[in-house]
Amino acid sequence: MASSSTILRTEILSLYRSLLRTARQFCDYSIREYTKRRAVDAFRENRNLSDPSSISAAFSDGKDQLDVAQRQAIVYFFYAPKTKSVMETSSYSSSS
Repeated sequence: MASSSTILRTEILSLYRSLLRTARQFCDYSIREYTKRRAVDAFRENRNLSDPSSISAAFSDGKDQLDVAQRQAIVYFFYAPKTKSVMETSSYSSSS
């Protein structure tokens, strides 16, 4: 793992993209949107961090969250709901 002084912007952006990519793997609309929203909110909340130890802690937490999300995506794949969410059905989107 990178030390606090060597965490680069590219590593942070890579983590962000990985979280969003993992969110897209969820079959369930609600879980998928929740995971995306959590990632976006966390990065917005931490974007003004300047202390290297705070940046390192936030980065480490993000990596841990990515690991959890990746494991959950696998489990949710096997236990995905048989029906789509109302938000994903064509009848709902065409009536809007």
